[in-house]
Amino acid sequence: MTNTRLPTIPAFPASLLDRDAGESLTDQIVRTVAARIEERLLRPGGRMPSIRAFAAAHGVSAFTVVAAYDKLVARGYLESRRGAGFFVRTRPGTVPAATSAAVEPAEQGLDVAWLVRNMFRQLPHQQMPGTGVLPAEWLDAAAVAGALRHVTRRQDDILLNYGVPQGFLPLRQQLQLKLAEVEIAAAPEQIVTTAGVTQALDMVAREFTRPGDTILVDDPAWFLMFASFAALGARVVGVPRLADGPDLARLEELAALHQPKLYVINSVLHNPTSTSLSAAKAFQVLRIAERHGITLVEDDIYCDLHPGPAVQPATRLAALDQLKHVIYLSGFSKTMAANLRVGFIAAAPEVARRLADRKMLQTLTTSDIGERVVHRILCEGSYRKHAERMRARLDGLRARTVRQLERLGLAIDLAPPAGMFVWADAGRDTNVLAERAMAAGLLLAPGSLFSPSQLPSRFMRLNIAAMQDAAVWRFLERELGGGN
Repeated sequence: MTNTRLPTIPAFPASLLDRDAGESLTDQIVRTVAARIEERLLRPGGRMPSIRAFAAAHGVSAFTVVAAYDKLVARGYLESRRGAGFFVRTRPGTVPAATSAAVEPAEQGLDVAWLVRNMFRQLPHQQMPGTGVLPAEWLDAAAVAGALRHVTRRQDDILLNYGVPQGFLPLRQQLQLKLAEVEIAAAPEQIVTTAGVTQALDMVAREFTRPGDTILVDDPAWFLMFASFAALGARVVGVPRLADGPDLARLEELAALHQPKLYVINSVLHNPTSTSLSAAKAFQVLRIAERHGITLVEDDIYCDLHPGPAVQPATRLAALDQLKHVIYLSGFSKTMAANLRVGFIAAAPEVARRLADRKMLQTLTTSDIGERVVHRILCEGSYRKHAERMRARLDGLRARTVRQLERLGLAIDLAPPAGMFVWADAGRDTNVLAERAMAAGLLLAPGSLFSPSQLPSRFMRLNIAAMQDAAVWRFLERELGGGN
């Protein structure tokens, strides 16, 4: 059999390398080779010059060529074949940047996955009034960067080793102090760190339910957990949410009918309405849960956007129950940095031990670096002022935004006193409105996605921090103000 030898790609002219440029010779080689591959001047399967030949042709060291070839392999432009050299790699087609940033069409209809995918498409925040986060410029990037520098400068080995399954102990000690501020007593042993509240909910659901069990949620509520719980085989049943908490009569009926294992609830700054649980209803929820053997899971991710009970009433189930039958969840993705993915669970000691074991078996540990960064920020003392600034900015926008929405004909029955969300009644199917917004390059969050039933809804969640662009208001005026 004839052994066909692949031709070697000739070396590039030495003039392509500029020794006076600010860019290193290694990076110049990487950029030049990558560009020629992208332009198809170097064909897939072609053999690159040997390291020695390339170095001699360009008057650079073999080390420089090795470093450049290694980078090109890492970026998918070349492949290394042992004993044969380096070859141009066949690259998959890429999506143009404009397409990847655009709102994705809802060919199969609007659903939770559609909304989540589009929330991660890196659109400008001002084009995403349906988003669930604050604008990046509202967050304290300097504090995060400074804490990261401090953490990595002090101990090189933390970049290389696992953390502790239960979480970085100094952070858990700091969280003990933070919980005490909202009247929840929890020792560090009762706290387990997580990759955000999303992982916390998944861990709790896996620990307390089996396929076929029922989990109660508010209706409306945070949409992502519906699909997550259903994927575990659980039945997800909604409890109507009113201005001061759940419909207690309906909660009692559903508890008796379904014998649920869990009830997940936002007590403070409920998503999507930004309303909070009253003290009277909180006591009744605890009683109903005790009668029916329901474990309450309190999601308090928006904790730091609430000004505190001295300014506005706020009752947490975990503060009344002191973690006997309530599992408390919170984190810092909304107010510090979503990319840190640092959340936590506070629970009774035995429950915390079980959840720490489950976390260890699922993911070993969470990011020790992220936990150390959050610990540093909390210890520096600037986070409190940062939270105050965020609340003040939201307070400065809320009333004006609500008035503008009402002038366009939207009804807001639950006027939120704090938080970032407004739950608005558009008077029409907001799935249709969201599809029209999508065509205009805007992302809305229709109310159907916030209910386990996923039925059409006239409501939608609007983020007041993402309602300040003129294009958003022009769209709403055209669609709702009689101009369409």
